[in-house]
Amino acid sequence: MELLQNANDWLIATFGELGPLYAIGALGLLLVLLTLPTFLKRQADPMDKLKGTGGTASRASKLAEGKGAKLRSSSKSGEKLDKFATFLEPQSAEEMSAARLRMLQAGYRGKNAVRMFHFIQFSLGIGMLLIGLLVAIVSSATGEVETKQLLMMVLIPGFAGYYLPRYWINRRLQQRQADITNGFPDSLDMMLVCVEAGQSMDQSIIRVSKEIRQGYPALAEEYEIVAHEVKAGKDKSNVLKDMSERCGVPDIASFVTVMIQSASFGTSIADALRVFSEEMRDKRVMRAEEKANVLPTKLTLGTMMFTVPPLMIILIGPSVYQIYDTLSNAKFF
Repeated sequence: MELLQNANDWLIATFGELGPLYAIGALGLLLVLLTLPTFLKRQADPMDKLKGTGGTASRASKLAEGKGAKLRSSSKSGEKLDKFATFLEPQSAEEMSAARLRMLQAGYRGKNAVRMFHFIQFSLGIGMLLIGLLVAIVSSATGEVETKQLLMMVLIPGFAGYYLPRYWINRRLQQRQADITNGFPDSLDMMLVCVEAGQSMDQSIIRVSKEIRQGYPALAEEYEIVAHEVKAGKDKSNVLKDMSERCGVPDIASFVTVMIQSASFGTSIADALRVFSEEMRDKRVMRAEEKANVLPTKLTLGTMMFTVPPLMIILIGPSVYQIYDTLSNAKFF
């Protein structure tokens, strides 16, 4: 602390009262300049190398351009962020797969979801840091502000802007998982009705996704993805496992296990769905009872804070007033 105080005194003596603020701005500018080489660095894309060789890929791309065909649509923002992919994406394969899975569980399925998340996080962090710096400059110009207060004005908005996207993703993931958990028993009941009516499992999933779209859009979207992947020829077991990973809900994982075992051992899907749907209904009732049992404990603190003090004032207030009035009017010799 003594070293910081000496540095603060030297900055004030050299540059005036705004010396510490100038030092913070210079440090931020230095950090930005140090990160620019990494930010602008871009590795060569293998597709660009193939296009440059003039091989089959080059001829196919030229033919597609001549016909005006575009096989894959990409947003302009995604194309602009391609040059910063090495800076905005984790370089480790494990970290990248974990980040993609987290974005999928939050409902963001775009190709550039991870890249856009890190870009927003970086932009908000720098933007809020600059806003805090501006507020600190205005505050120091209008009055005397301590160095610690200046640092807090600058750093707190920066940290808030950096962690706000992460908080948003966590909240969206939790809300989406809660919606899927709440709507899953109803979807199983509908699926059981469809299967017993003579429809196949694939047709039942499509029908259920249409019926529950208004009430549970997240679960309906997952069922639609399963239906499209099965139509595309993907193995049904892998499709169900992918659905379990995308949802991140234990009930979905149990459902996938039941369906895979039912298909492996040749048992009736209707019987498996009937037993599993009853279990899911019981679990939903148990979750509701658990919340109801926890409610009195949560209300205890609020009851003590908002009920006991007014009650004490009503009961003891008149007596305290009478005692005070008596003591004030009494004459002591």
